[in-house]
Amino acid sequence: MQNNTALRMDNGPFKLLDETSIRNAVLRRDPYDYSYVENAIDASHKNAVLADAPQIPDRGSYGLPDLRYGPRFGEAIDDLLSVRFRSIVEEKFDTDLSNRPPVIVMMGNTTGHYNEGYAHTDSRHKIITVLLGFTREWPYEKGRLRIMRSSDREDFAFEFAPEFGRMMMFRVCDHSWHGFLPQKGQRMSLQLCYVDSDLYVQKEYVRHRVSAFAKSVPVLRKVIEWAPR
Repeated sequence: MQNNTALRMDNGPFKLLDETSIRNAVLRRDPYDYSYVENAIDASHKNAVLADAPQIPDRGSYGLPDLRYGPRFGEAIDDLLSVRFRSIVEEKFDTDLSNRPPVIVMMGNTTGHYNEGYAHTDSRHKIITVLLGFTREWPYEKGRLRIMRSSDREDFAFEFAPEFGRMMMFRVCDHSWHGFLPQKGQRMSLQLCYVDSDLYVQKEYVRHRVSAFAKSVPVLRKVIEWAPR
């Protein structure tokens, strides 16, 4: 098990991430700055990485320090938490992230309830958000992440399925709307955010830890599932 979420200072080559594909991914400006990578991790690694991925039993997101996973999945985490990856993101978005600590959470499942995937812009404490899919396959039309022009989930410019190796990066701003239409299924997706302070990192992990505990209690889990957003 690994759970160290600090930035890795080793600037060596990636273990899993495809550096060329990530560097060459186009930065799109409409409706806000975002970049999509079809194969951020080559499909040849899928079986080994997913065999070592964390088991997430319930809906919602869980902080990385509270998840157990094996070494091959850990290699993906090491790459994402490296200075090398941060430098690629800095270059793509022309943004200095040297004093922006990373925070990682993961989603494992969706229930299809009406309030999942609701439209939001991300917290003002977040600078850049990176999403990486770890779902073996996503055959559904719903449940694909949408880059939206407004809070209307049908008003979108781009969407992608959270399948293994697919990556989305975007700059957080007051109109960085995104979300997905509710769809029940195993939906493994990692979110890495560069944020404005270590205090926010700590608060996020505590918040997700409390939420995870609540979801382990059947009565509280039902309340969370049906609570309005």
